[in-house]
Amino acid sequence: MKVLLAQPRGFCAGVVRAISTVETALRKAEGPVYVRHEIVHNRHVVDTLESKGARFVEELSDMPDGAVAIFSAHGVPRSVEVEAGRRALTVHDATCPLVTKVHNECRRYVEMGRALVLVGHAGHPEVVGTTGQVAAPVHLVESEDDVRRLPMADDTPIAFVTQTTLSVDDTKSIVGALKLRFPDTIGPDTRDICYATQNRQSAVRDLCKVADVVIVVGARNSSNSNRLHEICSGLGVRSYLVASSNDLRAEWFNADNTIGLTAGASAPEQLVQGVVDWLGCRWPVEVTSMEGRRESIEFRLPPELQDL
Repeated sequence: MKVLLAQPRGFCAGVVRAISTVETALRKAEGPVYVRHEIVHNRHVVDTLESKGARFVEELSDMPDGAVAIFSAHGVPRSVEVEAGRRALTVHDATCPLVTKVHNECRRYVEMGRALVLVGHAGHPEVVGTTGQVAAPVHLVESEDDVRRLPMADDTPIAFVTQTTLSVDDTKSIVGALKLRFPDTIGPDTRDICYATQNRQSAVRDLCKVADVVIVVGARNSSNSNRLHEICSGLGVRSYLVASSNDLRAEWFNADNTIGLTAGASAPEQLVQGVVDWLGCRWPVEVTSMEGRRESIEFRLPPELQDL
């Protein structure tokens, strides 16, 4: 059995920064450290941080006044930031810098007087955070049909931003529909799209050219992991989204299969290795890494934690 590892796969720089923020805050704090929502969308990561002492809660109201609070990589609405200040919380903001960049773009477009359109998935924590960062309406679209239903006149000046876990390919048709209906439409350069999302999707497309089956390691509530799974299905390649090797089933595989293996941006490498080990316990396997982009981007920790 051949096992081909996608390159790149797994953790991106934003996820590494978020996890490191929690781990560093735990070393610095004298008392409990509270994290609002899952720091990233992966239960294994959350469980590991909980074992080190982090306390995960849904809302700031679940934290005592004056506590150490960490915002997840997905970002938060402005109202949460204000509430944290009112409650005298010591905040370490683990929002991915690429998400923060989207927030800044939103504010700039609103100041220009343009109607703001966000391409993203309703209810996703990043979308909730982004829509709550500006004091102006944010029109959420998930499809070309949503663009046609927007309530603005066709000559309205429009600006769009996108959820960072969507790639250029994910948004191309929607952005095209926006520009077709609203000729005065501007948006970020394609270079502003999250590099990790684009790279992982390109890598899984390469896997699909040679694999009989593709395994995507990632959480069910991970947007980018689900998209990797969808890409495989769309290309006609049988694929499975698994949280860990515990989800694997022997009937999915034949001994002479070529297995493609990748992971979403919030899935740790040890879960990928767990899949390799599971396969290796059942069949002789030959493991090879695909050629692909090497990522060297690193993000600094929040300033108050950098000295640690």
